[in-house]
Parts: sequence; structure tokens; C-alpha cells
Amino acid sequence: MIVLHDVSYGFGSRRSDRGAAVPVLEGMDARFERGGFYAVMGANGCGKTTLLRLVAGMLVPQTGSVTVEGRDVRLFSARELAQRMAFVRQHPQTDFEFSAFETVLMGRNPYQRRLQNESEEDWHIVEECMRQTNTWHLRFAKPGEMSGGELQRVMLARALAQRTPIMLLDEPISNLDIAHQFEILELLRRVNHDEGKTILLVVHDLNMALRYCDKVLLLHHGGVLFQGPIAEGLTPQNIRTVFGVEAERVDADGQPLLRLTQLNSDSL
Repeated sequence: MIVLHDVSYGFGSRRSDRGAAVPVLEGMDARFERGGFYAVMGANGCGKTTLLRLVAGMLVPQTGSVTVEGRDVRLFSARELAQRMAFVRQHPQTDFEFSAFETVLMGRNPYQRRLQNESEEDWHIVEECMRQTNTWHLRFAKPGEMSGGELQRVMLARALAQRTPIMLLDEPISNLDIAHQFEILELLRRVNHDEGKTILLVVHDLNMALRYCDKVLLLHHGGVLFQGPIAEGLTPQNIRTVFGVEAERVDADGQPLLRLTQLNSDSL
């Protein structure tokens, strides 16, 4: 469903000690199948957010191509992309003082004609998505009246209201307390299973990824170290290579769990 072929992308501000531009992603190939729940993982600065923005058409690859449903992402109109993909940023930004309800209602814009008012169905979808994300009680709140975690859940509700087959989520649980992390990941797993949504989730918590995602894409040094079933990807060797920590796989009441420890000085 989503294919990246020989993709490279870099920023002018990232340069080597010799002054040469250093690409964030270089010659990368990746494939995301329809209905997969993917954890996109790697060390800080490895290109996880850049990858999502390339898939969403927010960035144009400097080499290679990104295709969705067999079509180059650059050939979609903004409206067509918004009907296919919902994007949740790591740090939600709101430039205007819209209420939470109005913000979520914006997720219905891709399906409305110019100057068309929202339908009763749109209002019903918004309420359903806000209840799913436990934000209905915040419907009248403005951005300054919400915590970072509350605003993040509102943005997730807006993404759900878009009713897209693809969701691109850049660390959507980073601002949430542990109870809401479980709540949101349970919801994502449910919509992935019940609605067949393809989900690309940037996440740092290895155990959360192992618990909820079925596949993983591990980025390392501008490319893909591993892509496939998450239980096969989050091995002690791969974790050591990518994150620089030791990992031991244990079972906790039938649930696989990773026990992480810092590398000792002899290993550095």
C-alpha cells in the first residue's frame, strides 16, 4: 500500500565535520502493507519524523519515490491525501482559539464541498471520536485551557474523524500519562483490527511497541536495519545496535517483555 524506493532526504543544517551535507535518510527502501500496525523506531535523529512527512507528501524526496496505492504521492491533491491519510504531530500546534469540538470537526473538511456546512453525520462522527479518546468532556475547552496530553488526545480524535485508511502518528503518546498511553494504544489496536487501518506509529517505548504493534521498521544510519514482525525485529542484537543498550527477553504472565540495561564500560 505504501512503498518507499531508494528514498534519500537531508536538511542543509545537518553537515559532517568536513562541511558536507549529511542525509537523514539515504537510499532507503521500505514497504508498508495494507492493514499493518507498524512501530517506526530508531535513535533520536534517525529520520522517523522525516519518514512520516515523506509518506504524507509534506516533504519531497531528493532521490527515489514514495507511492501510495501504486501512485506517486506527489500526484495526489491535498484533498485526496487528506482523504487517505491522517497525520498527528508529536507537538500539536493550534494557531487559533478553536474549541476542542471545532478542532476535531476540522477532520471532516476533506469531505465537504466549498462553503458547505457540516452535516448531522459529521457531528455524530466528531462526538464518537471524542468519546473514543476520552475528550468529550473537553469539547468546549480552548487550547490554553488544556494540558499537552489533553490537546494530544484531541488531535488524535481529529485524525480518527478523518476516517482515513492510513494513520501516521508521530509519538502520539509521548505527552500522556501511563493510563492514557494504554488507553490510546488499545484504541489504535482496535481500529487497526476492526477497521483495517494501516498505522505507522513512531514510538520510543520498546515494550509498548512489542505489546501493541505487529510489525516494526528499525531505522539506523539513514537506512532500514530491519522490517518485519516485531518479535523478530526487537532482538537483543538489533536493540544493542540501534539504541546502545542491552536487552533481555522475559515473559510476564504470558506477555513478552524486554528488560533493558545500560551497556557496561567495557562494551563501549
